[in-house]
Amino acid sequence: MRLFIFIILLSAAFVQCDANAQAHKKVLIIVSNMLDMGDAEKHDARNNLWEVAPPYHVFVSHGYEVDFASPQGGKVEFMMDPLGISSYTIKYEGFLDKANNSLKPEQVNPSNYWAVFIGGGYGPLFDVARSPELQNIIAKVYQAGGVVGGSGHGPGAFANAKLENGQYIVTGKRVAGFPNATEREKSWAKQGTLLPFLVEEQLNKRGAKALNKAMLKDKHEVVIDERIVSTMFLPSAANVAKEMILLKHSL
Repeated sequence: MRLFIFIILLSAAFVQCDANAQAHKKVLIIVSNMLDMGDAEKHDARNNLWEVAPPYHVFVSHGYEVDFASPQGGKVEFMMDPLGISSYTIKYEGFLDKANNSLKPEQVNPSNYWAVFIGGGYGPLFDVARSPELQNIIAKVYQAGGVVGGSGHGPGAFANAKLENGQYIVTGKRVAGFPNATEREKSWAKQGTLLPFLVEEQLNKRGAKALNKAMLKDKHEVVIDERIVSTMFLPSAANVAKEMILLKHSL
């Protein structure tokens, strides 16, 4: 009888350990609910598919469960045509099933995630960056030893995340985000005039060492500083995800 009870207790312990292990294998991708920038011409503010789907593919193909979260929860919208890896992950890896059922901030338990990733599109600058709840989630994951990654405008969306001591998570760190020079030469957001802030400026304002094209030999470089992984432009979004995984295994 004692042996039977011991086996039951041991089995329960293994189940609990497995549940904990699975919880810590999860990645949280934060996306925007925005459709446009609120101007008369309705400039596009949807999430950039090419900056979210490829990282999602990298995470799930390495065995990590991925959840999506957004300021309002529910369905989120993407721009860019589904090509290549984006098409594959939509058809075979449940990308849209997850993205269209994004969690509300209050549904997210930060302790379940070892990483947070935010991709581009302009939307995150409008709603993710302004969500105290999502900023708090990002900070909690980071403060617990997790990894935070982003590409394009994504780093601007986590620039406001603060640790318990009041310091921004980006303070003192080299971070690559969509650079001022490129923003001001493009019409996508009327040379940046429609935006609540410019990514490079916001990172510097929060004490980061924001990098731009003049500072990097390769504008598509993935920059790693402590547990923040970032890049300026969308072609390297998947590489950010891969480097986040490598960083996790090195910690």
